[in-house]
Amino acid sequence: MPLFRRRPPLHERLAREGGLLDAAPSLDPRPPLLETGIHGLQRPRTVDATVLADAPGLDGDEAVFVALPDGSLLVEEGPDGELAPLAAAVEEEVPPPYRARAVRRGESLWAVQATRIEVLRLEDVPAGDEVDVTHAGDERELRVDGERVFGSVRALEERGAREGREFVVHAERLDDDLWEVRASAL
Repeated sequence: MPLFRRRPPLHERLAREGGLLDAAPSLDPRPPLLETGIHGLQRPRTVDATVLADAPGLDGDEAVFVALPDGSLLVEEGPDGELAPLAAAVEEEVPPPYRARAVRRGESLWAVQATRIEVLRLEDVPAGDEVDVTHAGDERELRVDGERVFGSVRALEERGAREGREFVVHAERLDDDLWEVRASAL
């Protein structure tokens, strides 16, 4: 037996006596599995309101529509019938403008989800249905329907500048000179 023997540190001795060192160490740094869906990360909200609406006499099983700032409705998919009962239910929670998707849940019962949108009237836009404006550093780019074009859209440039010095703005045509706009800083 050697004369100078190194003793294990106090924390190791106490852990061994407490039975904590008997189990093999886990090589997986992730926390143990919890109940399904409980992981501490909240999903980002994708809708601003979910409501039920009674709309007797409305045909079809699904509808997608946009409520414009003046309260008029643009039907993108679904019945051409009167969607006013669906819009009225949504507008108790979300004021126009918004994009809504409705699904029939019974004889006259509909579930409707709505998301707020920004709508701009753009008059100086090149022909197309989608416009992207990007400003990064000293470079500016304008794309119409995915194709790079020369020029600019002043209203979209101004909207993007509210986000910061570098930005991207995406606009989709709703009807004639009305566009749904999303802007974010880079």
